[in-house]
Amino acid sequence: MISNQILQNTLEGLKSITRREFTILDAEAKVVATTTFTPVGEYMKEVESFIISHADSQEMQGCHYFKIYEEYLVEYVISVSGSDDEAYKLGKLGAFQIKNLLVAYKERFDKDNFVKNLLLDNLLLVDIYSRAKKLHIDNNVARVVFLLEAYDNKDANISDILRNIFPDKSVDFITAVDEKNVILVKQVDSKSEEEVELLAKTIYDTLSTEAMSAVSVAVGTIVNDLKDVSNSYKEASMALEVGKIFNSEGHISTYSKLGIGRIIYQLPLPLCKMFIQEVLKGKKIAQLDEETLTTVNKFFENSLNVSETSRQLYIHRNTLVYRLDKLLKMTGLDLRKFDDAIIFKITIMVSQYMEHMERQNSGRL
Repeated sequence: MISNQILQNTLEGLKSITRREFTILDAEAKVVATTTFTPVGEYMKEVESFIISHADSQEMQGCHYFKIYEEYLVEYVISVSGSDDEAYKLGKLGAFQIKNLLVAYKERFDKDNFVKNLLLDNLLLVDIYSRAKKLHIDNNVARVVFLLEAYDNKDANISDILRNIFPDKSVDFITAVDEKNVILVKQVDSKSEEEVELLAKTIYDTLSTEAMSAVSVAVGTIVNDLKDVSNSYKEASMALEVGKIFNSEGHISTYSKLGIGRIIYQLPLPLCKMFIQEVLKGKKIAQLDEETLTTVNKFFENSLNVSETSRQLYIHRNTLVYRLDKLLKMTGLDLRKFDDAIIFKITIMVSQYMEHMERQNSGRL
């Protein structure tokens, strides 16, 4: 459960303080960490006999040996050089230190396991509350799920960076989905969306700087009960995907602000194809030239204001009207009319969604 490197670092620390040599063996009498190169193999049978004996400690070959238990089973054996009383005391202290590490890592593992099952809806309602109580996890507090994805640096250790930002493991839980995706279940002090948005920006800015990676941050909604954390995670997952389609220039996608993109994302593809066929009459958005698409997007940004759009595009008002009339002839939609503008805006978004799904499906082949 504890990495060999952690055990080795612990022994090095003990040696620097006590000036004694330490060795840790597993339940099969194999050395997992040591500060000495003294061969243990010469008296391995004695160590094996000690492990299966009823004794908790034993002196042999000029060293004191102590068992370290995990739920009544021997997990490790620690030895300290010397056969004097001081060596015995130091060995007991070393065993106590390793035992505390075992307890801490077991609690951390249990919490990680609990949070993962909670996010995936793998727990019964009664189990959520009973296990949370045993793990000292509060139930009725405000929490929100952040889903983070790094997509241009496989070496970026997002989990470690997040643990430095949010070091309180008793209230905030960080679990890795894979090498690029990490989930943060964050306790928040209030139900304020502004606070959550500020947190998302802080996370994005820090990860972008320290991980030196392009990062996407997706945010679920605030929940006040443990059983609802999985809902916030599902929302964050949807926000991440929807953001990839409709928010390509942004890096933070919040579920509560997905707008119409959230509805389009849940439409079946056959219905989308039927809609595009009816509006564009066999054409595709991709067939429109870049100039027309730029004009349309800027027109939408300026709330269908012809004068402001032409000013920002540095073109004459009549030029803009000409481009809009050209689109009217192609599609039958006059974007100066609110209803037609809505239809064309939805057409663009549906097209983006279909292209995204086609890329995903082709990637699976």
